[in-house]
Amino acid sequence: MDIDFSQIDAYQRYKLMASLIVPRPIALITTLGEDGTVNAAPFSMFNMLGEDPPVVMVSINRLKDGLLKDTAANILRTGEFVVHITDEAMAAQMHACGDSLPPDESELAHAGLTPVPSRSVAPPRIAEAPVAFECVLHETLETASRYVFIGRVQWLGVREGLVDTERWRVRLQDFHPVGRFGASFYVKTGERFAIGADTPAQARSTAIDEI
Repeated sequence: MDIDFSQIDAYQRYKLMASLIVPRPIALITTLGEDGTVNAAPFSMFNMLGEDPPVVMVSINRLKDGLLKDTAANILRTGEFVVHITDEAMAAQMHACGDSLPPDESELAHAGLTPVPSRSVAPPRIAEAPVAFECVLHETLETASRYVFIGRVQWLGVREGLVDTERWRVRLQDFHPVGRFGASFYVKTGERFAIGADTPAQARSTAIDEI
């Protein structure tokens, strides 16, 4: 089956791409509104772009009539945001942060999440999140439908015990992020495997838990 993207509309292209390019990591992003309200929203058009400099990307759609989502407006105004990785324990709260709220009402309070001070930027971290990347705006790309923000990571906050800083290894056996699988469907990441015919099964299990 072949589909000519020039012959279908933007919504049809979105549905196909968002349902086929899966699973996607989820960025739960905190920003600050003009009045100081902490905004939090999840975005799955997100990923790492590189390590030198350390940069991440998040793509945020424009609303009808060209209006901006609070996260996009706040990033453009302040140049700062915090990207959190969501794990299984806080998945429902992450999803609740996607509910539509007035700009002066914080999604963190709505979802029962706890703000804690960041180290290098004004928007707070989320205490329940296992990973927080504090970012400043590095570059902005615009399309007719989206803003694509490239953030430079200034600081990393991780749950105690998740990283072995002597060997710079992540203890993946303690890390259980969730991914987006189209619409409101999510996937767990507990079923892991390594590929290597010459590696015994027990060794493969150990290796994938610490990379």
